[in-house]
Formats: sequence, C-alpha cells, structure tokens
Amino acid sequence: MTTTQLAGLLPELEVIRADFPILGRSVAGGRPLVYLDSANTSQKPQVVIDTMVDHLERHNANVARAMHTLGAESTEAFEAARDKVAAFLNAPSRNEVVFTKNATEALNLLARTIDLGPGDNVVITEMEHHSNIVSWQLACERSGAELRWFGLTDDGRLDLSNADQLVDEHTKVVAFTWVSNMLGTINPVADLAARAAAVGAYSVIDASQAAPQLPVDVAATGCDFLVFTGHKVVGPTGIGVLWGREELLNELPPFHGGGEMIETVTMARSTYAAAPHRFEAGTPPIVEAVGLGAAVEYLSHVGMDAIHRHEQAITAYALEGLQTVPGLTVLGPLDAAERGGAISFEIDGVHPHDVAQVLDSRGVAVRAGHHCAKPAHARFGVQSSTRMSSYLYTTPAEIDALVEGLEYTRSYFKLG
Repeated sequence: MTTTQLAGLLPELEVIRADFPILGRSVAGGRPLVYLDSANTSQKPQVVIDTMVDHLERHNANVARAMHTLGAESTEAFEAARDKVAAFLNAPSRNEVVFTKNATEALNLLARTIDLGPGDNVVITEMEHHSNIVSWQLACERSGAELRWFGLTDDGRLDLSNADQLVDEHTKVVAFTWVSNMLGTINPVADLAARAAAVGAYSVIDASQAAPQLPVDVAATGCDFLVFTGHKVVGPTGIGVLWGREELLNELPPFHGGGEMIETVTMARSTYAAAPHRFEAGTPPIVEAVGLGAAVEYLSHVGMDAIHRHEQAITAYALEGLQTVPGLTVLGPLDAAERGGAISFEIDGVHPHDVAQVLDSRGVAVRAGHHCAKPAHARFGVQSSTRMSSYLYTTPAEIDALVEGLEYTRSYFKLG
C-alpha cells in the first residue's frame, strides 16, 4: 500500500475495531475472524448493543399509546431516533423520516402507493438489487404501466446513451441504486434525479449501499424519495428508512391500515394521519429504531467523510491485491475512486461457493452467489460470483489474508 493510500485509512482504526466485540472472535479452529461481508450485513459496535439492551431493561413499553412513565420514555427514545436519522440524511424535516422493516419494505411501499396506470412507464437499471426490480415489476403488472431499464456498459457503469428515449414525458418513476451491491459502481444520482424532475417523474434512490460509506445529503441529491436499511449502517436488522419530501409523502395513500396511522375511525370511514405516522401502522420496531439511532450517531461521530476516505483506500488496496491472483477477474470498475467497497470477482476453474467455503476454512468471511442481482450477473455472462466487502473496521492485514486465502484456494484446486 502506498503512502497516499495509507493516508486515507482511519487513523483510529484499532480503536474503532475495539468498538466491535465480534471482531475479536476466533473461528475456523482458532483463526482470527476476517469479516469481509459488510455489504451483506455490517457488524455492530458495543454502543448499539448497549443502547438496545438498556432500552429493553429500563424503558420497554409501547410508543404513542401508554400514558405512564415507561411509555413516555419509550416514545421519547423512538422519536429521538427519528431526529438522529433526519440529521444523518440532512433532511429538512423529521416528518420526512418513515421507519419501515427494511429497505425492501420501503421500496414496496412506494411501488404500492405511487399511482401508475396504462400509458405510464417506470425506469430502473440493470444493476439493481432485486428489491428495486421485483417491486416495480409487480407495480407495472398491477397497473398496466411499462417497465424500462438502463443497460450497463462493459466496464460496469450505467449506459446512459439512450436516456432521452427511456425517460420521457410518460415516465412516472425513475428508480436507481446509488452504489451497486454487486459491481460497486457509484452512480450519478443527482444527474438521474434531475433527469426525472425534468419530465415530472418521481426519483427514487436505493441508498442501502451508499448510506454506510458515503455522506448522504438528501437535499443535495435532488431526489424525491430515498431508502436505506439499518443493518448495513452498523445498526440492527428489522429496521429500515424511507425518506421522502414531506409534501409528497402526504399525497400518497397509506400502505398499511391499523393503529396510529389514523386521525379518526368510524364504522363508515377513516381519515389518516400526516407523514410519517400515516405509514407506520401498528406497533413499530421500537428497540430496533432506537438501535438505528445509536448506529447513525456512532457513524456521524466517526465522520462519514472519513469513513468514505477509508473505504476508498482499503478498496484500492483490495483491488491491487486481487489483481495479483492469477485467473481472477473483477466485475465492475477498477478505479477505487469510482466505486464502493463491495468487489465481486470470479476465479477461473473454481465455483464461487467453493471459493467461499475454502476461505471460510481459513477464517475469511465473504459472500458467494448472485447477491440478489441476477440481471447484472446475466449481463456479464456469469451465473454467480464471490464478493468481498470492506467497511470502516477493515484493515490492510485482512485484505492480505483474503489474497493469501485466494492463492491457497487456487493451489487447493490444483490450478497452479
């Protein structure tokens, strides 16, 4: 690693690693855990674990319903988490932050509530996670709208050459990922949002891979809606976020019916609360939201700009190391400045599942499969791939362990 690359690493890296108790584990017969699967789910710092335990031990009660002390404390913690997420996103209003089960539910909420009909079209991309494909496929099947998509260039970027034909006066939604979970590509989200706005379409950003590693400013993107999931930003599972412009959220119909999303209910009809509560029917994931609040507060304390620099540095080091492995092909851009920390690759002659199993026997955790991105794999003529993904706690030594493990894998399968 060059001096320039080293300068990008978080200076307090060992201190940060000490915040994550699981990173001290030994696996595979006593080998130190090398966790390179953070694009799948990130590990959790002690402060998130402690915050959730404390809430369950001392403040557990339902929110916005109970008038007693515990109910007030639980509601206060839950709504404070909303404030923390709003600050994390630089949202103009806390009322623009809707808690969901995950990013998938947030995308389905939009696909279910945005009015579509025959003659309309929805534009997505070929590099989307299945959640941002299937939800819009279903919406188009229900409504009679047309589904269109941006293709990919050979180097794993969006092919925008036919953008004027795809996004036209009949486009109702343009939905796209900020950072590809398979290719690592960072997309020009502000440009895409502006293109959608120019024809009066809604823009929807899937920031599930961006929110963990890039500063996210919803105002700067110019988008209408943005989603991400808690478990990739050092938070718990079971909690996600839909951000939307307040006036647009209040124009959408409810997604689920039940308690707390109403103004009044009679046997004949009901009226509905304003956002965000109109989309949070029933008892919400309270402790998960509290944990998410602690998670984004932790990331903000470290600094998202610093985390982004670390990701670029460790990704550059990983790309450099991977390219020394004979027969290995990286899928996606090779410039770390243009991609995120997820790197998918193939090794000639070895199935990705076998690569992952051999690495696991050496304590290195990666993902193998299609990563919920089958169309992107099909575009490059591969069924599946192996994926390593770094995060703020990843060290150069862990990348070295990955490269050594891949060299061992080649020798294990007698590839020279």
